[in-house]
Amino acid sequence: MAPVILVLNSGSSSIKFTLYHGTQTELSGQVSGLGASPHLSLTSHAASLTIDRDLSEHDGRNHHDVLIALLPILEAAMKGRNVDAVGHRVVHGGTDYVQPVRIDASILDKLKALEPLAPLHQPHNIAGILAAQDAFPEAAQVACFDTAFHRKHPWVNDTFALPRSYYEEGVRRYGFHGMSYEYICDYLKRNHPDAYGGRVVVAHLGNGASMCAIRNGQSVGSTMGFTALDGLPMGTRCGQLDPGVVLYLLTSKGMSADEVSDLLYKDSGLKGLSGISQDMRTLSQSSDPRAREAIDYFVFRIRRELGAMSAVLSGLDTFVFTGGIGENAANIRSRVCAGQDWLGMEIDEGRNDENRIDISTDASRTSVLVIPTDEEEMIRRHTEALM
Repeated sequence: MAPVILVLNSGSSSIKFTLYHGTQTELSGQVSGLGASPHLSLTSHAASLTIDRDLSEHDGRNHHDVLIALLPILEAAMKGRNVDAVGHRVVHGGTDYVQPVRIDASILDKLKALEPLAPLHQPHNIAGILAAQDAFPEAAQVACFDTAFHRKHPWVNDTFALPRSYYEEGVRRYGFHGMSYEYICDYLKRNHPDAYGGRVVVAHLGNGASMCAIRNGQSVGSTMGFTALDGLPMGTRCGQLDPGVVLYLLTSKGMSADEVSDLLYKDSGLKGLSGISQDMRTLSQSSDPRAREAIDYFVFRIRRELGAMSAVLSGLDTFVFTGGIGENAANIRSRVCAGQDWLGMEIDEGRNDENRIDISTDASRTSVLVIPTDEEEMIRRHTEALM
């Protein structure tokens, strides 16, 4: 019998979920607004059913209550079968976890110890695990790590120029969005084998954003580092920042560590620069000059990091856009690629506007691709492999 696998991506105010029977998607959706105004959006592919409604405050108080509220819907979709395994996205795996693992009490304690390295994600990933253990006590629980894809990158991309004792205790450049990059590599290997074997830069652009230099399916450079703050500006996160700014905020502005953390994680990025929104769609439609400037900075940083990642690879053969912005914002793709003939890159604006997979011109020496990512599918595959 094909296994029934539930994939959970638990965030601070949302849970995304996908139920698989074998390789087939039975249903998918998310609950947003946890603890405030919980709202369920769900599509059942097997039953041709769509649900889009608010949940009661009781059903949406936390991750545990959401899963309990979802149980009748999941059970109807499973038609008498049980959930065999639950696969979880876990943002930070530290130095120990380079592969997905089955979760036990010891591993859960180690994941909790990593919460300071990913305060925006890790506590909520763990809350999802605890909720799933209660809801599905007989199911295998599997953790899949965003950092694992990068753990074999070169030492020079792994270290900071600090005393080595800090490196030994785990102060390193971990890199993130590993599930997304792994999916893109697998897609290239199956559908564009020449690109897979060449020099590839992938730009995962969404509310969280990063870029990765890849050779033969292996990460060799990443814009993200010790935490998910580094590199590109994001929806609410600052991206690259002189550490002296943090010292200034602590000493001269008298801010506490918690206040600095909230500033850098929750009130910076596109939201902070524009003072309007963290949503690229809202900013693109705004006539406010601050919205334009926020987008200008976002594009500038992508172009700058594209040059850096290309230098890591000693050239570039394929550039891939993915993530919510990368897959849907043709205007951002166009601006990023404009004037990049020094990299042999030229895009066809018609193909770009149509969101084709290959948006490069026939004469472009560098292929430019738009590939929708599927982190849930990668988690499903890893979970089934460990069952």
